[in-house]
Amino acid sequence: MFKRKIYSKLLDWKKESDGKNALLIEGARRIGKSTVVETFAKEEYKSYILIDFSKASKEVKELFDDVSDLDYIFLRLQLIYKTDLHLRQSLIIFDEVQLCPMARQAIKHFVNDHRYDYIETGSLISIKKNIKDILIPSEERKISMFPMDFEEFLWATGDMSTSKLLRTIFEKKVSIGEAGHRKLMRDFRLYMLVGGMPQAVESYIETNNFKKVDEIKRDILKLYEDDFRKIDATGRISMLFNGIPAQLNTNASRYQVSSVLSGERADTILELIADMVDSKIVQIAYHANDPNVGLANAKDLRRFKLFLTDTGLLTTLVFKDKDFTENIIYEKLLSDKLSVNLGYIYENIVAQILSANGNALYYYTFLNEKTNHNYEIDFLLSKKNKICPIEVKSSGYNTHKSLDVFSEKFSERILEKYVVYTKDLKKDKDILMLPVYILPFI
Repeated sequence: MFKRKIYSKLLDWKKESDGKNALLIEGARRIGKSTVVETFAKEEYKSYILIDFSKASKEVKELFDDVSDLDYIFLRLQLIYKTDLHLRQSLIIFDEVQLCPMARQAIKHFVNDHRYDYIETGSLISIKKNIKDILIPSEERKISMFPMDFEEFLWATGDMSTSKLLRTIFEKKVSIGEAGHRKLMRDFRLYMLVGGMPQAVESYIETNNFKKVDEIKRDILKLYEDDFRKIDATGRISMLFNGIPAQLNTNASRYQVSSVLSGERADTILELIADMVDSKIVQIAYHANDPNVGLANAKDLRRFKLFLTDTGLLTTLVFKDKDFTENIIYEKLLSDKLSVNLGYIYENIVAQILSANGNALYYYTFLNEKTNHNYEIDFLLSKKNKICPIEVKSSGYNTHKSLDVFSEKFSERILEKYVVYTKDLKKDKDILMLPVYILPFI
């Protein structure tokens, strides 16, 4: 298993909970939930039982229909899975728990019984769809899991020291120098291309062949599309999903729903959008009509942008018109020489980083009445009692007109200002110019 940051969260939960609540790990399929949980079980418990509800027998599923006799349930599980359970030293894993809602409901009784620990994993919006007839246990703590981030990607490739250097660079606000920066940008572009899906990372490490990596990512995208069609047989969610690259590339101020689904508007498909976001495959950034503290109070549900949770999948989705993304395209992307506008790919990786760090995504567009020119702040963060605007550049340009005009308009509301770009770290008056690989540390 690759080293994953969520492992430390599992350790914290085990220590703090002491069996008083179960843990539900939510996230998109194929991001490594089952792997990390089973590894955690092997390393931190005397024994464990993993119940994979995607292949569990009818006999196993029916055990949870009647929880009046827990002794019988635990006895049956030990016999079926040929594993002894030990008081306060064993873990029971409910993998793909959305496929057995009654097992999730039973968590309340299992936790109160306090014999063992429990971790649930779930994928896609089936978790939400399959709860209408059950009682959601209050004895359940939820955490989200995301694809591997840049630091985890470096660890997977054997680089255990660079992330410490990056943290030091950010804390001291110093540049790394031309040679070091050039290497880091190449490493980061490699991460953007491969992405953070563990299977894709493993394929890259084992084969060093972008075609093989691309095949893995296409399989994952196909899996997601199949899941979307199970949710929405009309295919509209799949069309909205496949339209994300083109929508980002247009640099429009919002996702133009009508250009993807004829006759539809954003306010008529809110449920479909919610399903996409609940799947954890897609991230949504809402327009903040009044950029101030409490951004959620100013979000416009009809004006939004959609991003992929994994930028590696986005780079494959961009070239989906071919049977496979040719190695030459990957090589040119890696060396930053492909003659396409890569701005939206950098915008996507920023969205991915901010979301994984626990930030809701907001942006702001406005018209400068003096010049009659439209400006856009790509992302807004709320810190303390102020906001932090972020402008994203896919090149090394030092101009940041949108940020300058925004700062003049809302100067009293701003705590810190950032430009995220592809050059070395530096200060430009009161703006911190951050290379994109430093962004996780803000």
